[in-house]
Amino acid sequence: MDRKLILSILGFALFAFIAMMLFPGGREDQGPPRLPWDAQVDDQGRTRVFGLTLSQSTLAEIQDLFSEQGEINLFSPTPDQYAVESYFEQIYLSGLRADFVVTLDVPPETLAPMYEHGLRVSKLPSGTKRIKLDPMDIDVLRQVPIRHITYLPMSRLDEDLLEKRFGTPAERIAEAESGIVHWIYPDKGMDLARDPKGKVVIQYVNPADLAALIAPLRGG
Repeated sequence: MDRKLILSILGFALFAFIAMMLFPGGREDQGPPRLPWDAQVDDQGRTRVFGLTLSQSTLAEIQDLFSEQGEINLFSPTPDQYAVESYFEQIYLSGLRADFVVTLDVPPETLAPMYEHGLRVSKLPSGTKRIKLDPMDIDVLRQVPIRHITYLPMSRLDEDLLEKRFGTPAERIAEAESGIVHWIYPDKGMDLARDPKGKVVIQYVNPADLAALIAPLRGG
């Protein structure tokens, strides 16, 4: 998903819920806490967060966890390049409300035929094509593991609160034009981006994939 598009989604949030970050429990949840700062890496180098393990947990598991099917689309930024994302809106976990964008780990040879018999094609401002998938293809994708989670909290969060919850990052990378600062946590496979107004986007990948995720920030 385009970075500008991700940040624009956050623009619809009207209220700050910092108290919810400080005191989770705005809604009653079943099961163990599933908090955005509780990210760990297992002995196989896979990031685990929200009770989900990247490269192992499937789209079906996420749908069950969220009790939502999500909006699933195939994206094609250039010919022969494809990615599948599922967007979940206003999900509550452990009393915290956020939107989620989940990218699936699917090889191009699997996605190419799905592109060809997609139901509808539209074009985003960036030029990327968005394809509405056939329901039969969506059923196949439900069994595919996830590769990348983007977490979009509704809150505007200050730096002190973020550092209290997530800890001190190994590195901070600033975007000169936007003023967005990326907090990089290599040991968690996490990139926490905060704009000057306190809007936050958190991306989770396996640590082995983090360098490729942040390469554009370094001009790579």
